[in-house]
Amino acid sequence: MSVTAQAIVVMGVSGAGKTTVGRLVAEALGGTFVDGDDLHSDEARAKMTAGIALTDADRWPWLDRIGAALAEAVTAGQTKVAACSALKRVYRERLRAAVGPRLRFVYLDAEPETMRRRVGHRPGHYMPASLVDSQFAALEPPRDESDVVTMRADADLATSIPELAMRLQSGAQDP
Repeated sequence: MSVTAQAIVVMGVSGAGKTTVGRLVAEALGGTFVDGDDLHSDEARAKMTAGIALTDADRWPWLDRIGAALAEAVTAGQTKVAACSALKRVYRERLRAAVGPRLRFVYLDAEPETMRRRVGHRPGHYMPASLVDSQFAALEPPRDESDVVTMRADADLATSIPELAMRLQSGAQDP
């Protein structure tokens, strides 16, 4: 059981490991996990499958669904972790407005070549490797945002997840 209800968004470009890290963080904190990919509309999935990058207009309703799921959990006194790219600051601000001060972000910092390779080797995923560069082009790293903890996307999870969970429970943030 989590000590304090909180919402956490594990963010970063496609291939960074948001789902894997999100599931492990949720487990470590006694919370639940939701994959933001599951909350995309059929139309958005079709665009990405066709190699078409999503626009902000495509993303707003998706971000609102993620924000609502997180806010509902916090209101119920639960901890919920979501995987969501949240590439731009305006997207993170929209999530902050929906959820409130109990929202934290885990930024998975990654290198483009590594992400292209990872995405290219994911069987059955609708996001093609050709869109990784568009994600890096849109990315506004959350370097000056006070509710963010950064983790390398290629970090050893066996040691990084317990440390990350402790930082999230304690309210620690990036220096």
